[in-house]
Amino acid sequence: MASEGGPSVLALRLSEMGEKTREFGGAITDPQKQRRIMLVIVCVALLLDNMLYMVIVPIIPDYLADLESEQSAHVHLVLHPNSTFNSTGQAKSNRDNLDVQIGVLFASKAIVQLLVNPLSGTFIDRVGYDIPLLIGLTVMFVSTCIFAFAENYATLFAARSLQGLGSAFADTSGIAMIADKYTEEGERRKALGIALAFISFGSLVAPPFGGILYEFAGKRVPFIVLAVVCLADGLLLLTVVKPFSNRTRENMPVGTPIYRLMIDPYIAVVAGALTVCNIPLAFLEPTIANWMESTMHSTKWEMGLTWLPAFFPHVLGVYITVKLAAKHPHLQWFYGAVGMVIIGASSCVVPACKTFGQLIAPLCGICFGIALVDTALLPTLAFLVDVRYVSVYGSIYAIADISYSVAYAMGPIVAGQIVHNLGFAQLNLCMGLVNVLYAPALLLLCNVCQMKPSHSERDNLLEEAPQGLYDTIKMEERKGKKKGYSSSGKCLAVDENGFDPFRAQRSYSEESSEYT
Repeated sequence: MASEGGPSVLALRLSEMGEKTREFGGAITDPQKQRRIMLVIVCVALLLDNMLYMVIVPIIPDYLADLESEQSAHVHLVLHPNSTFNSTGQAKSNRDNLDVQIGVLFASKAIVQLLVNPLSGTFIDRVGYDIPLLIGLTVMFVSTCIFAFAENYATLFAARSLQGLGSAFADTSGIAMIADKYTEEGERRKALGIALAFISFGSLVAPPFGGILYEFAGKRVPFIVLAVVCLADGLLLLTVVKPFSNRTRENMPVGTPIYRLMIDPYIAVVAGALTVCNIPLAFLEPTIANWMESTMHSTKWEMGLTWLPAFFPHVLGVYITVKLAAKHPHLQWFYGAVGMVIIGASSCVVPACKTFGQLIAPLCGICFGIALVDTALLPTLAFLVDVRYVSVYGSIYAIADISYSVAYAMGPIVAGQIVHNLGFAQLNLCMGLVNVLYAPALLLLCNVCQMKPSHSERDNLLEEAPQGLYDTIKMEERKGKKKGYSSSGKCLAVDENGFDPFRAQRSYSEESSEYT
């Protein structure tokens, strides 16, 4: 009986495994489930990128200080073997140099990201979203492993800069992929809101995560954990999306050049708002710890947990904006303006705080306001591309990433100098004033947000053949309405992947030639 039971149990287990494999395969082939899995992949990538950006905050200053002290002691021992090493005096002399090194190391990621984004946006428009996302995850995995085992400043700097290269591909392609997969405005807002929640969680939970693991397990462990998660996310991308076997890439319309998007006045207003609203966060992160230590005599755990409570109002801001935008989508510019006013007011309150408990309130206000601005304006960028250009999103979200990178590239380098020359209070007042003064500029978006895709400028004024999938569809819909039939009939050629833009564009060109 035992010999008969063994094979039967094994066959049952194999049957269950086969059933689960078929269910997973069905989830991969089902468009709705695949879209959800894709959203998970992108959110994990964004979470990792922001954790990698912030996890070094509690680790690197202490690690570099120890490294600098060891090197100074070694050099002194070699040059003066018979004298005593004065560690206190040497530490004071190296303090300024160490601060510069930390600032440059923190800013190097954003600087590289800022330089690469124009190229990565164009590359994404040409090849699609999945391959650049895989490239970004691969580069992030390599840079994280290098960071884990680096033992000198040059290697740390190279790893940090390499992370900026990976972020330029992963962040831009991930957000663009969400905008491409979720074409309905309500679904797009929800999906981008979820992505923003993961970004916030990664940024705010990374410092305590890195600090605790660094304290009890050493420098390498936090980066090894993140590298493993990055590797798993990349494997899931290869399994589900299958970037190298994507059949739809040949039918992609040609995206709008990034320089044309940059000079669009509406896009410029949104990009400016994204930069300005993130300046308080980018400038406070490298300066607030020293200010807390000097004015409040805060402990290390208080400085490490400074931003963690702000995660909850950030998620609340995302939720509120998504709900309000679903009911009143034409007021998204207003939600962004309100967010900038809240950021400005909260920034001005920060210097007046005397205790750790008081400081939490304005920091929560800053993150709540950033959530309002980001959640309202990131979908607006996709909408602007939809109604004014071609619905390809690599370059437009490269511009958004550039906006963030400008703030975070300046923060670690410029903020310290402003605090040193003018003071911490003056820094916060300037940041608050800039946000409040910029808020009225979003009034320029009030008419744009009321546009319907069929009333875009090119749709109304187009006098030439369509220049992409979106224009082709809209022009065919207009002709269909005039002729009394819908675009879902014989007007447009449709294949298994959706509309065939080339056949539709040829039919429109032939019809235009008949009229002429």
